[in-house]
Amino acid sequence: MADAETCELSASHPPKPAATKSFTALLPEIKHQLIHLRHDHDKHEPEYFQDVAALSDVDLTAFDSDDIVAVRAGKVAYGVLIFGKVRLGKSNGGYIFVRWFVGGDDLDGDGVVEASEGEVEYKFHSFYTEDRHDAKPGERKYRAIMGEADELFFFSE
Repeated sequence: MADAETCELSASHPPKPAATKSFTALLPEIKHQLIHLRHDHDKHEPEYFQDVAALSDVDLTAFDSDDIVAVRAGKVAYGVLIFGKVRLGKSNGGYIFVRWFVGGDDLDGDGVVEASEGEVEYKFHSFYTEDRHDAKPGERKYRAIMGEADELFFFSE
């Protein structure tokens, strides 16, 4: 399994067409999973989504590939992991961090993953959620909505 030690990520950069294409293919699943995550956390820890509590599910998921502001990618066995910072346009400066996988190889060295046989595989992996213990002693800080200053990094939630 890939981790921050074994998967060297590219520097943060605007999305290239291949990242946009894979994100677009996964968009219905990403939106479905985000709503599911929100509803699940709202039962136990609503603080994760408190920054967008006033948004409906429709407004929370009112984003598309044009809202990817940055990506980082790293090669792993059988493909590439992509980490994306996605602007939540209906929020007040909120972003989500999304991790997804593109299966295949960069067969011709052009930075685009191709499948040696058949279709390229796209798979949603996760969203970054934060559970910090650096608040006051005995307190925890939860969040799923990042800010503009937050930088992408390797995560495996």
